[in-house]
Amino acid sequence: MLDALKRWLGRGRGGPDWPAVAAWAQKRGAKFKRAHDDEGFVVDGKLDGRAWRLEWGPPQRSYIAGRELRLRMELGFSHDLQMLLMSRSLMETLEGQTFERYTENLQTHIDVSTPEEMRWLVMFQKVPLAAPKEVRSRFAAVAASPTTAAAWIDGLLSERLAEVVRGPLAADTPLVLMTLRGRVYLRLQLAEPDVATLEAMVSLFETAAAQAVRVSGGLRDGSEAWPSTSSTAWQTQLQPERPED
Repeated sequence: MLDALKRWLGRGRGGPDWPAVAAWAQKRGAKFKRAHDDEGFVVDGKLDGRAWRLEWGPPQRSYIAGRELRLRMELGFSHDLQMLLMSRSLMETLEGQTFERYTENLQTHIDVSTPEEMRWLVMFQKVPLAAPKEVRSRFAAVAASPTTAAAWIDGLLSERLAEVVRGPLAADTPLVLMTLRGRVYLRLQLAEPDVATLEAMVSLFETAAAQAVRVSGGLRDGSEAWPSTSSTAWQTQLQPERPED
């Protein structure tokens, strides 16, 4: 309790406010909050009445350096819809790390503490992409059903990927998009949260969510609670609201 009070009182001593991000969130009808210790922020928004959450702050995956942008949305479709798209260079790096981890230790079973995106590289088939060359050269995918994943990526999602390659992801930046347990996730290495990149990533994320719903054949009833599994969920401590001036 005392630590929480100290953090609340310490709000008056400054710290990053990200005013441009807060203004961008407000313009979109979303809610902006700073995280504890001024290490990041959270934006809560909606797409077609369903909530999504954006977080920026310290990374929660070892393959992300510096700061990480994360987005997630509960969609409630079949848990069997397991699809993963990521930067091709990142996939090659993780494949090498995963192979070394299990061959050096002579393991015959995949450690469940390993993040899904690494386990899936071993478990699932590669997805043949019919996307433009600039997308195929930068991204790769695996899935429980490669045909379904190809339908997810081709078309509108590949168009959004081409746009971010020409824009904020002109550099070869680690990016992960995945569907897991009825939810869609995005992770991006992002040193500074500029509004143009946030807007582009939210657009990419919303397209990925809409296309996932399309290939799933519709939505099922699902829990609206945020996930709590250790390997995929993240929890951000929020600052209390400031009193109105």
